[in-house]
Amino acid sequence: MAPRALGTRLVLAIAVASAVVSLPTAAQAAAPSGPVWAATASVGLQDDFNGDGYGDLAFSAPGATVNGFAGAGFAGVVYGSSTGLKATTKQVITQDSTGIPGVAEAGDSFSSTLVSADLDKDGYTDLVVGSAGEQDGTAVRAGALSVVWGGAAGLSGGATLLVGAASSEVGGELTAGDFDGDGSKDLATFRYNDLQVLTGPFTRAGAAAAVTLNPDTADSRWLDLAAGDIDGDGRDDVVGLSHNGNEDDMRRVDVAAGGAAGPGPFSQVTGTNGFGLEAGENLAVGNVNGDAYADFVVGRLEGYDSDAENPLSLGGQITYVPGGATGAQGAKAKVINQDSAGVPGAAERGDLFGSSLAIADTNGDGYGEVAVGVPGEALGTTARAGGIVILPGTAAGPTGTGSTGFNQDTADVTGTAEQGDLFGGAAAFVDGNKDGRAELAVGAPGENAGEGSLWVFPSMKAGTGSFTFGHGTLGTVAAKAALGTSFDR
Repeated sequence: MAPRALGTRLVLAIAVASAVVSLPTAAQAAAPSGPVWAATASVGLQDDFNGDGYGDLAFSAPGATVNGFAGAGFAGVVYGSSTGLKATTKQVITQDSTGIPGVAEAGDSFSSTLVSADLDKDGYTDLVVGSAGEQDGTAVRAGALSVVWGGAAGLSGGATLLVGAASSEVGGELTAGDFDGDGSKDLATFRYNDLQVLTGPFTRAGAAAAVTLNPDTADSRWLDLAAGDIDGDGRDDVVGLSHNGNEDDMRRVDVAAGGAAGPGPFSQVTGTNGFGLEAGENLAVGNVNGDAYADFVVGRLEGYDSDAENPLSLGGQITYVPGGATGAQGAKAKVINQDSAGVPGAAERGDLFGSSLAIADTNGDGYGEVAVGVPGEALGTTARAGGIVILPGTAAGPTGTGSTGFNQDTADVTGTAEQGDLFGGAAAFVDGNKDGRAELAVGAPGENAGEGSLWVFPSMKAGTGSFTFGHGTLGTVAAKAALGTSFDR
């Protein structure tokens, strides 16, 4: 079977040239009223590794050098507090850290993916780390999943959860959810192109029932994976994005509905015309419209032959799909790009609008805002400097009206926009101060020639109160680390 292709979150961002446009800052929309269900289902808001009630944030540096091994990778954490996330509480985790499985080796890409979930049901969130480049014996790029356990003192100790076979790249895509409705968190990943589900609860030795579900028969190339209760039945569903590997370059979005035995078969989401929605490469699940169902947003990057029939893909686009009692409501899909009314900037080749996505309620109105990374955005003549756009949530889904855009040249944002920073290459929301409203974290994996850096925005009013930190704070090797490639979700 052909090896599964890795996602394009960073690869395309580095390869594609950017057009020239700036990201102005717009006022936010007035709060809509009357959501049926005010809680916003957003991965990350409840990540609490030390159990103090404040949200914590984990982030990746898969290219980092560890003990002389280039590309070994590390995961980092900053902890929340009454005043929000504090970089002074940083923690760096590598495969050479005490109690962590494995050993740091060149090309392991430890932290290829990060997912947070309480696997052993002890009340502390655990961090699951994918290492897509892990070698197992002579099996190159087998990939592996490991867990770092949460506790009162934070993350410490761990166990191996799953190891792949040659070229299977286990951990390249990863998500967590309660797929069978038994109250325990499960994990889903791919081994080659077959969906593998590890069924909880997990023991501290890492033991769990591993089941291969939905064996691939179409030679799919899986690009992203996420989970949420799309149909409101109390069981999480698996949402996957794939490329079919054929000349027609069709990218599709499929949902495997949760059930008593775990996820069922993948079913393609169709639009108003009955044909499959033309999907993309990047995915976020959360509650945008305030009802009782999780929604999802797909980011699609340009660069395929089929773009000729889809002018909205210029510079990148996002597609919002609401959930409903019968599952994903593809007929109600809504497409937004930088030419949509109210969205900062303009749709131009190479912008990479939709390279990163996150969903959460930032203002307490019951609707989830959508953060959209635009890492290919040029600022003046500075190519690929990058930016981030925040789209307000409404009962009808995300809207450009009242949206906000900012970048490293926005007032009060620390730093200076430079060529190739790729600011917006990653985005996440976290409630670091326990006020019920999400703060935004942004990664710029290209900062300083690929060293990477991170920003935290407590307010969606441009750069007010924002701060940045990187390798100097973390005490890590900076060269080509790509810090801020992704966050936990």
